[in-house]
Amino acid sequence: MKQYPPFIQKLEKTDPELYQLVTAQHDKVMGPGVIDLKTKFLILLAVDAFAGSTGVKGISDVARKMGATEDEIAESLRIAYNVAGNKVLNCAMNAY
Repeated sequence: MKQYPPFIQKLEKTDPELYQLVTAQHDKVMGPGVIDLKTKFLILLAVDAFAGSTGVKGISDVARKMGATEDEIAESLRIAYNVAGNKVLNCAMNAY
């Protein structure tokens, strides 16, 4: 049986029709493709960190299980930090 994040699993009971749509999209995005699964989880980690998600611990744990090193996790998080910082810097420069 496939495992989905808890917030997606809740949909199965609360909105089965939406659950089917969301899980199909999730399977397409996180399923086999050109990008390997470990890299997908490193990207997901960076995006979730940037978004302020509470799921970064779980995502980093899965990435480790996929073979991600601590250095790869750290670099992914640095990318998120860089994007977030540049967003602020770009906006701040409008003050001048």
